Amino acid sequence: MDKPPHSGIQLQEKLDLILTTAAFDQKVALLFIDDGVFQIKKGQHPETQGLKETSAIFNALEIYDVNKIYTEVESLQQRGMKPSDLSLPVKEYYRKDINELMQSYDLVL
Repeated sequence: MDKPPHSGIQLQEKLDLILTTAAFDQKVALLFIDDGVFQIKKGQHPETQGLKETSAIFNALEIYDVNKIYTEVESLQQRGMKPSDLSLPVKEYYRKDINELMQSYDLVL
C-alpha cells in the first residue's frame, strides 16, 4: 500500500481484494510504504471533506485473520511519524530489508 488515503477508488478496491482473499482462508499480509503510511494514521476525519471513512475496514482486518501488517521505517521517518501514530499495530522493516520480506511470500500484488 503506497498511495495516500482518499486519493481515489484504488484504496477501496485493494481493501476489497484483501478481504475477499482472506475470506477464502488465504494468508494475507499488508505492507505500508511511502504515502501509504497515511492510510493507517490515527485521527483522520475524511468525512469533514465529504470523503469516505476507511478506518472501519482496516479495523476489520483482524476478523479476517489479517494480522501481519508491516511498514517501512524510512517511510514513517520521512513523514515525521512513528508506529504509535498509527491505528494498527505494525512491524517495522528497514528499506534494505523490504525485498527479503517480499520474497518470503508466494504472491505479491
